[in-house]
Amino acid sequence: MKEVVSNPDLVAYCGLYCGACRSYLKEKCPGCHENEKAKWCKIRVCCMDNQYLSCADCKQYDSPKDCKMFSNIMARLFSLLFRSDRPACIQQIKELGIQGHADNMTETGRQSIKR
Repeated sequence: MKEVVSNPDLVAYCGLYCGACRSYLKEKCPGCHENEKAKWCKIRVCCMDNQYLSCADCKQYDSPKDCKMFSNIMARLFSLLFRSDRPACIQQIKELGIQGHADNMTETGRQSIKR
């Protein structure tokens, strides 16, 4: 199994930190940016189309909660099941930068900021 290390390339478009995800660590997933099978993810498609590193780069919405792609039913279900606060992750990226977010998530060993 891989070790959790700080790598800004492992910050998912939605703000989750793939570098601390069990699937990534067990080498079952390459992470959001490299996952060619994740064409279903509207957030990923939007960020790629707009050349964003994450939703934190979007200037269309003050908060990702206002974006229908970010706050879709699957995202809300994921948030409930895993007690994940992706909007807080996006806010942290805005405050600390993508490297600072990766550092923080590595320090805590978490994929997401908890609700």
